[in-house]
Amino acid sequence: MRILGIDPGLRATGYGVVDYDRNHCALVEGGLIETKTGVDLPERLATIYREIDEVTRQFEPEVAVVERLFAQYKHPATAILMGHARGVVLLALTHRGLPVMSYPASLVKRALVGNGRAAKVQVAGMVAQLLGVSMDDVAYDVSDALALAICHSTPWAQAMASREDSREADLAALVHERGRKS
Repeated sequence: MRILGIDPGLRATGYGVVDYDRNHCALVEGGLIETKTGVDLPERLATIYREIDEVTRQFEPEVAVVERLFAQYKHPATAILMGHARGVVLLALTHRGLPVMSYPASLVKRALVGNGRAAKVQVAGMVAQLLGVSMDDVAYDVSDALALAICHSTPWAQAMASREDSREADLAALVHERGRKS
Protein backbone atom coordinates (compact mmCIF):
# COMPACT_ATOMS: atom_id res chain seq x y z
CA MET A 1 0.00 0.00 0.00
CA ARG A 2 1.32 3.45 -0.85
CA ILE A 3 0.68 6.02 1.88
CA LEU A 4 1.10 9.80 1.63
CA GLY A 5 1.64 11.68 4.91
CA ILE A 6 1.24 15.45 5.06
CA ASP A 7 2.21 17.90 7.81
CA PRO A 8 0.37 21.06 6.70
CA GLY A 9 1.68 24.54 7.32
CA LEU A 10 1.45 27.87 5.56
CA ARG A 11 5.19 28.56 5.54
CA ALA A 12 6.20 24.95 4.98
CA THR A 13 4.13 21.84 4.26
CA GLY A 14 6.01 18.59 4.62
CA TYR A 15 5.04 15.48 2.68
CA GLY A 16 6.27 11.92 2.76
CA VAL A 17 5.41 8.87 0.68
CA VAL A 18 6.04 5.34 1.91
CA ASP A 19 5.23 1.91 0.56
CA TYR A 20 3.96 -0.48 3.21
CA ASP A 21 4.07 -4.25 2.76
CA ARG A 22 4.02 -6.99 5.40
CA ASN A 23 5.06 -4.95 8.43
CA HIS A 24 7.72 -3.02 6.53
CA CYS A 25 7.73 0.59 5.32
CA ALA A 26 10.02 1.77 2.53
CA LEU A 27 10.73 5.40 1.71
CA VAL A 28 9.52 6.50 -1.72
CA GLU A 29 9.81 10.29 -1.47
CA GLY A 30 9.85 13.10 1.04
CA GLY A 31 9.81 16.80 0.44
CA LEU A 32 8.87 20.27 1.49
CA ILE A 33 6.46 22.72 -0.10
CA GLU A 34 7.52 26.21 0.88
CA THR A 35 5.60 29.42 0.30
CA LYS A 36 7.08 32.89 0.31
CA THR A 37 6.32 35.25 3.14
CA GLY A 38 5.11 38.59 1.88
CA VAL A 39 3.04 36.97 -0.86
CA ASP A 40 -0.74 37.27 -0.55
CA LEU A 41 -2.46 34.47 1.35
CA PRO A 42 -4.56 33.25 -1.62
CA GLU A 43 -1.43 32.83 -3.75
CA ARG A 44 0.37 30.94 -0.98
CA LEU A 45 -2.61 28.62 -0.59
CA ALA A 46 -2.76 28.10 -4.37
CA THR A 47 0.92 27.06 -4.30
CA ILE A 48 0.21 24.46 -1.61
CA TYR A 49 -2.79 23.16 -3.58
CA ARG A 50 -0.86 22.85 -6.84
CA GLU A 51 2.12 21.13 -5.22
CA ILE A 52 0.01 18.62 -3.27
CA ASP A 53 -1.97 17.91 -6.43
CA GLU A 54 1.32 17.27 -8.27
CA VAL A 55 2.62 14.96 -5.53
CA THR A 56 -0.58 12.90 -5.62
CA ARG A 57 -0.49 12.75 -9.42
CA GLN A 58 3.16 11.74 -9.53
CA PHE A 59 3.23 9.16 -6.71
CA GLU A 60 -0.36 7.83 -6.87
CA PRO A 61 -0.87 7.05 -3.16
CA GLU A 62 -3.76 4.83 -2.12
CA VAL A 63 -4.47 6.83 1.04
CA ALA A 64 -3.42 10.14 2.53
CA VAL A 65 -2.85 10.96 6.20
CA VAL A 66 -2.98 14.58 7.34
CA GLU A 67 -2.06 15.84 10.78
CA ARG A 68 -5.16 16.81 12.74
CA LEU A 69 -5.24 20.25 14.30
CA PHE A 70 -5.34 20.29 18.06
CA ALA A 71 -7.97 22.23 19.96
CA GLN A 72 -5.97 24.86 21.82
CA TYR A 73 -3.27 27.12 20.46
CA LYS A 74 -1.32 29.80 22.31
CA HIS A 75 -1.50 31.93 19.17
CA PRO A 76 -5.01 31.75 17.60
CA ALA A 77 -3.92 33.61 14.45
CA THR A 78 -1.37 30.86 13.77
CA ALA A 79 -4.11 28.25 14.18
CA ILE A 80 -6.29 30.06 11.66
CA LEU A 81 -3.48 30.18 9.10
CA MET A 82 -2.71 26.50 9.76
CA GLY A 83 -6.40 25.76 9.21
CA HIS A 84 -6.27 27.50 5.82
CA ALA A 85 -3.27 25.41 4.75
CA ARG A 86 -4.85 22.19 6.05
CA GLY A 87 -8.12 22.99 4.26
CA VAL A 88 -6.33 23.46 0.94
CA VAL A 89 -4.45 20.18 1.45
CA LEU A 90 -7.73 18.35 2.15
CA LEU A 91 -9.30 19.92 -0.94
CA ALA A 92 -6.40 18.82 -3.17
CA LEU A 93 -6.55 15.26 -1.81
CA THR A 94 -10.30 14.87 -2.14
CA HIS A 95 -10.17 16.43 -5.60
CA ARG A 96 -7.96 13.46 -6.56
CA GLY A 97 -10.44 11.06 -4.93
CA LEU A 98 -8.06 9.94 -2.20
CA PRO A 99 -9.35 8.59 1.09
CA VAL A 100 -8.03 10.87 3.84
CA MET A 101 -7.28 9.98 7.45
CA SER A 102 -6.34 12.44 10.19
CA TYR A 103 -4.26 11.66 13.25
CA PRO A 104 -3.32 14.02 16.06
CA ALA A 105 0.41 14.53 16.55
CA SER A 106 0.23 12.96 20.01
CA LEU A 107 -1.11 9.68 18.60
CA VAL A 108 1.61 9.59 15.93
CA LYS A 109 4.29 10.19 18.56
CA ARG A 110 2.81 7.48 20.78
CA ALA A 111 2.69 5.00 17.89
CA LEU A 112 6.29 5.61 16.80
CA VAL A 113 8.16 6.58 19.96
CA GLY A 114 5.88 5.33 22.73
CA ASN A 115 5.42 8.83 24.17
CA GLY A 116 2.70 11.24 23.01
CA ARG A 117 4.87 14.20 24.02
CA ALA A 118 8.07 13.09 22.30
CA ALA A 119 10.34 15.79 20.88
CA LYS A 120 10.59 16.28 17.13
CA VAL A 121 14.17 15.00 17.18
CA GLN A 122 12.97 11.72 18.73
CA VAL A 123 10.31 11.31 16.06
CA ALA A 124 12.84 12.07 13.31
CA GLY A 125 15.23 9.52 14.82
CA MET A 126 12.57 6.80 14.86
CA VAL A 127 11.50 7.63 11.29
CA ALA A 128 15.15 7.31 10.20
CA GLN A 129 15.51 3.99 12.00
CA LEU A 130 12.26 2.54 10.62
CA LEU A 131 13.03 3.62 7.05
CA GLY A 132 16.74 2.82 7.25
CA VAL A 133 17.80 6.28 6.11
CA SER A 134 19.64 9.28 7.54
CA MET A 135 17.40 12.15 8.56
CA ASP A 136 20.28 14.49 9.39
CA ASP A 137 19.51 17.03 6.67
CA VAL A 138 15.74 16.52 6.59
CA ALA A 139 13.36 19.23 7.84
CA TYR A 140 11.15 18.28 10.78
CA ASP A 141 8.10 19.00 8.61
CA VAL A 142 9.21 16.18 6.30
CA SER A 143 10.01 13.73 9.10
CA ASP A 144 6.64 14.54 10.70
CA ALA A 145 4.90 13.80 7.39
CA LEU A 146 6.76 10.50 7.06
CA ALA A 147 5.82 9.70 10.68
CA LEU A 148 2.15 10.20 9.77
CA ALA A 149 2.48 7.79 6.84
CA ILE A 150 4.31 5.19 8.93
CA CYS A 151 1.78 5.57 11.75
CA HIS A 152 -1.07 4.79 9.36
CA SER A 153 0.53 1.42 8.62
CA THR A 154 0.01 0.34 12.25
CA PRO A 155 -3.35 -1.26 13.11
CA TRP A 156 -3.09 0.20 16.61
CA ALA A 157 -3.01 3.78 15.29
CA GLN A 158 -5.93 3.15 12.96
CA ALA A 159 -8.00 1.76 15.84
CA MET A 160 -7.10 4.71 18.09
CA ALA A 161 -7.93 7.24 15.36
CA SER A 162 -11.24 5.54 14.72
CA ARG A 163 -12.10 5.86 18.43
CA GLU A 164 -11.13 9.53 18.42
CA ASP A 165 -13.21 10.14 15.26
CA SER A 166 -16.27 8.62 16.93
CA ARG A 167 -15.71 10.79 20.03
CA GLU A 168 -15.44 13.86 17.79
CA ALA A 169 -18.67 12.89 16.00
CA ASP A 170 -20.42 12.41 19.36
CA LEU A 171 -19.20 15.82 20.53
CA ALA A 172 -20.29 17.50 17.27
CA ALA A 173 -23.76 15.93 17.58
CA LEU A 174 -24.02 17.11 21.19
CA VAL A 175 -23.01 20.67 20.26
CA HIS A 176 -25.48 20.65 17.35
CA GLU A 177 -28.29 19.38 19.60
CA ARG A 178 -27.59 22.01 22.26
CA GLY A 179 -27.53 24.69 19.55
CA ARG A 180 -30.99 23.65 18.33
CA LYS A 181 -32.41 23.89 21.87
CA SER A 182 -31.15 27.46 22.35
